[in-house]
Amino acid sequence: MAVLTRRYSVNVAGPLYVDDSCIDCNMCRVTAPENFQRSEVGRYSYLSKQPENEAQWAACLAALEDCPVNAIGRA
Repeated sequence: MAVLTRRYSVNVAGPLYVDDSCIDCNMCRVTAPENFQRSEVGRYSYLSKQPENEAQWAACLAALEDCPVNAIGRA
């Protein structure tokens, strides 16, 4: 389970976030490419844009459910 106090500071403000347990597997970026990006410096994913419509919410929640290390959280 993702931990809010361990969220990456580059996550855009809002209810969804990625914490420092991310292993850079690319699953979230494939599942919700409009909302997740890769940090080239730290080699991890982060939430670059909070979902703005039903389709983006569905994709982000699918990424949250499918994350192999549970690095995506919802505050």
